[in-house]
Amino acid sequence: MRMLLAVLPVTLIIAGCAVDTTSPARTAERFRTALAAHQEDTACALLAEQTAEKLPDPGQTCAEALRDLKLGAAGPVTAVRVWGDDAQVRLSGDTLFLHRYSDGWRVTAASCRPQGDRPYDCEVEN
Repeated sequence: MRMLLAVLPVTLIIAGCAVDTTSPARTAERFRTALAAHQEDTACALLAEQTAEKLPDPGQTCAEALRDLKLGAAGPVTAVRVWGDDAQVRLSGDTLFLHRYSDGWRVTAASCRPQGDRPYDCEVEN
């Protein structure tokens, strides 16, 4: 019994340090689901402020800009990597980058394609 009690606190401490990959994955899925449902206003609300501000052309709303981009469909999440307050979420058909703010995860880049040794090429970015 003593052995079990000695191991339990260590297990709880280790479990408390686990990286949360669920929250950024959910935000990425909500963003892509909103786009697929033509709910661009909802998708814009999931963008980081600086990304949403950079996206539209003069006289255009964020939602109009997303609609014009006609981002392709993306499937389920296949991988999530988190580094502190930043995350990369790979879906079948898309890669998104997110940042954690005080009010939750926001998309900073979407519709991203790898470019070998160079940075990703993204349709939506800040």
